[in-house]
Amino acid sequence: MNATLGLGTYRIAGEELADAARRAASSPAAWIDTAPNYNRGRAHRLLAPVLANDPGLRVATKTGFLTPATARAALAAGVVDQTDAAAGHSLAGPYARWQLERNRAELGRHRLDTVFLHNPERTTRPDRLHDQLRAAFAVLEEAAAAGHLTTYGIASWSGFTEHRITVPDLDRLAAEAAGTREHHLRALQLPVSLVMADAFDQALAGRGPIADAAALGWQVHASAPLHGGELPTLATRELTGLLRPGASIPAACLAAAASCPGVSMLLLSTGNPRHWDEALAALDDGPIPAESMRKVLDVLAAPQ
Repeated sequence: MNATLGLGTYRIAGEELADAARRAASSPAAWIDTAPNYNRGRAHRLLAPVLANDPGLRVATKTGFLTPATARAALAAGVVDQTDAAAGHSLAGPYARWQLERNRAELGRHRLDTVFLHNPERTTRPDRLHDQLRAAFAVLEEAAAAGHLTTYGIASWSGFTEHRITVPDLDRLAAEAAGTREHHLRALQLPVSLVMADAFDQALAGRGPIADAAALGWQVHASAPLHGGELPTLATRELTGLLRPGASIPAACLAAAASCPGVSMLLLSTGNPRHWDEALAALDDGPIPAESMRKVLDVLAAPQ
């Protein structure tokens, strides 16, 4: 199993976030995924002291969604228009530049490891999505050249399943923005689970966004591997027994997502120390055979 465990922070509330980040700092990947809108806009502030105490802890954050307070500040700064501010989402280049600088300041990091454009399928201008992506990529390329980020990427919930974006299109747009094939778009984040299984199923067949990104050497981060905590109540011991006999339902589901070909990191959002340790153990037990995962996905896809 090539995937490592990283901390997702979307579902961790309040002061638990700092404790979870400290546990992540001692794990093999030492990776935190966050966003300025998480924890009601407090995630960066809560994480900053942990990051200050552990320079080796890597962090990915995002630009795209605006909290109401951020929308007011962005409007005052002239980096978003009323449409984007009202929608709470923007892909505008000036906003991406402004939010990136806020991210660096809030997290206390001169250089961010990865910055994701957050759910580009939520754009208020769907007919101009590619133009917006190219312009945002140009801003992120400038930031990379200035040493303010190492890589950037796309974090999408439904953009690939809705056929709004493809990896070849993203690769082309990044090359156009950079003016060279040696661009800094090097990461993809999307849901991978036994519930949201489209990309999972495609990857097992060697196609789709995960396979395309892996072929380009990009990092692929699997989000929501337990489908927001719902999967352990949806799966059965009979099904998970096909994946990993004797394992708990959550452990089997996590191991399946981590075993998806092309996935390099599994993002688990939990403030529970026991759940974190169980996830680390699940990934240490090695990959689940592709044939076992195909059987389970076929059962789940069959009409009930």
